[in-house]
Amino acid sequence: MVINLITALRSDIPTLSWMGPETKKQALAKLEAFNVKIGYPDKWRDYSKLTIDRGSYLGNVRRSQEFEENRDLAKIGKPVDRSEWGMTPPTVNAYYSSTFNEIVFPAGILQPPFYDPSADDAVNYGGMGAVIGHEISHGFDDRGSQFDGQGNLRNWWTPDDRKNFDERAQCIVDQFNSYEVEPGLHQNGKLVLGESIGDLGGLTIAYAAYEKSIEGKRPKDVDGFTPEQRFFLGWAQVWGSNQRMEAARLQTNTDPHPLARFRGNGPISNLEVFAKAFGCKKGDAMVREKSCKIW
Repeated sequence: MVINLITALRSDIPTLSWMGPETKKQALAKLEAFNVKIGYPDKWRDYSKLTIDRGSYLGNVRRSQEFEENRDLAKIGKPVDRSEWGMTPPTVNAYYSSTFNEIVFPAGILQPPFYDPSADDAVNYGGMGAVIGHEISHGFDDRGSQFDGQGNLRNWWTPDDRKNFDERAQCIVDQFNSYEVEPGLHQNGKLVLGESIGDLGGLTIAYAAYEKSIEGKRPKDVDGFTPEQRFFLGWAQVWGSNQRMEAARLQTNTDPHPLARFRGNGPISNLEVFAKAFGCKKGDAMVREKSCKIW
């Protein structure tokens, strides 16, 4: 799936009307330099010098902090260890590192609702595929795009291309600014911009990768849903959640991730392929009057 999504973005970049040839060349070079980590590290961390016992929780915390500080201090003067992971294998999450130019998917997220070996490809591409695309897109979002393929902070955009990118990003800012959490409180479009670019870009390239994977062998409908509909249902299942309003207020004010209900509906309301899959028409709730598009 990772290979298929990278291939989809590789095919998409040359077709972008808003990006010039020099920036496209740099973007493709960065994409080719991506490192991928899946499941767990090749080299396990040695915890033999850390003592954990049943005597004192505070003692365990202090010794753990000291262990971690000493581990960090021991890195001084040594080459960067690019095999190191920023998350533990059981973590239900994923990340993109701009300084390492890598995408990382711990074993913890490789289970339902994100990935289900017993589900069909449409559901898995809509779930885990979109997560993979999300992390890939972070390499080209408002922050990740400031780093090159080697993880150096370097501007590889022409001024015109950066301007075009910022204009498209502003569309996403405006979209999320319009979402009302409760009366008087809206999502902060600038705060959630990077994650929202990741979601929109991730879905776009995941859908393209899925469509490419079924060329000539389109699956049958399941339970009355077409493959295209099941793709978006896979995405929706990832964001089904319950949240107290107090938690929603805190997340809105402090978290760069939009609320789940806006992550579920926001990006797909920009996609023509979603509208086509479910027969939505102009003026419907899930069809934005001004759609946002980057990739």
